[in-house]
Amino acid sequence: MTTLGTPLSPRATKVMLLGSGELGKEVLIALQRLGVETIAVDRYDRAPGQQIAHHARTIAMSDPDQLKALIEAERPDLVVPEIEAIATPMLETLEAAGTVRVIPTARAARLTMDREGIRRLAAETLGLPTSPYRFCDSLQELREAIDGGIGYPCVVKPVMSSSGKGQSKLDGPQDVERAWEYAMAGGRVSHGRVIVEGFIDFDYEITLLTVRARGADGSIETHFCEPIGHLQQAGDYVESWQPHPMHPAALQKAREIARAVTGDLGGQGLFGVELFVKGEQVWFSEVSPRPHDTGMVTMITQWQSEFELHARAILGLPVDTTLKSPGASAVIYGGVDGEGVVFDGVDQALRVPRTDLRLFGKPESFAKRRMGVALAYDVDVEAARANAREAAGKVVPRLPD
Repeated sequence: MTTLGTPLSPRATKVMLLGSGELGKEVLIALQRLGVETIAVDRYDRAPGQQIAHHARTIAMSDPDQLKALIEAERPDLVVPEIEAIATPMLETLEAAGTVRVIPTARAARLTMDREGIRRLAAETLGLPTSPYRFCDSLQELREAIDGGIGYPCVVKPVMSSSGKGQSKLDGPQDVERAWEYAMAGGRVSHGRVIVEGFIDFDYEITLLTVRARGADGSIETHFCEPIGHLQQAGDYVESWQPHPMHPAALQKAREIARAVTGDLGGQGLFGVELFVKGEQVWFSEVSPRPHDTGMVTMITQWQSEFELHARAILGLPVDTTLKSPGASAVIYGGVDGEGVVFDGVDQALRVPRTDLRLFGKPESFAKRRMGVALAYDVDVEAARANAREAAGKVVPRLPD
């Protein structure tokens, strides 16, 4: 039986989120609806999640000493990493000492914080199908890896980044230097290391949200949401929709791959498993042990969004991955650089049938920073996608007069 305390009381159930952007904010809201006391941590003040949490803390989460001091001072019941750039070896040390429980586990946080750990686990330990790949520590190594077997076209990514930052597709030798420099600029932490992947001729890419939660008998059960399709530009998601149609054999293989990788990572919570699909063939791409940006569509498509599923699973509560309606999401970009932007057209956007909006409340806008998302539901995905795009296009961030 799960017992939850009352916030701001001696018996409170306390959860600390490491990373409090738009995804973390929704997890915090889901936790607060269940009476959890929340601590929002980020590298900058007034992050979206900090605006609504019981407690807001600002530290360099990649600094092990700062991270250790904060966890020991706050003594949360659970620590929930929401970004990659965290001192995960310190989380492993604190978990091993019994100081705190890390979601899903400290090992999972370490393995998935960079593309090398999770790719080697998937391909070399678990034997899952992936694209051919090499890791490179210099521009010269990158050229040699491509010429030595990876070939063109190929994709270069920093070993640690988020939302596709620093990712490039290379069509020929003329693209290599530019891709290396872009990867170095786009990484969450300056590793000077990239992964280069052979290009897979896939039909589409999906996110398969996978939930590890406790069943009635106390054992861990694996649940799957309906597959989410998405459109990317420069490696960054701009639209997503659910459900994405799949051949039954491909869906079964996708679930088998997701079950294998999340089972090895262990623990409880929601995982965003990214997969390439061509016909009945499926390849593993990446996994995040937390809600996924493409999964924001679930706020309008599922009875329990990915954020609610994550909150419930980490607390040991039952989950329900049932689809409520086909739907779609479309990103609202900042369009301008500056602080304290205002948003025109919110009323016109919400007049688009069967739509909703989430404006994240980020204190600073950049031209290509995700500042909000439009959501739409309809009888089919294509109608929902059209309405989500229309609603997103009507919201115009600008600098105040």
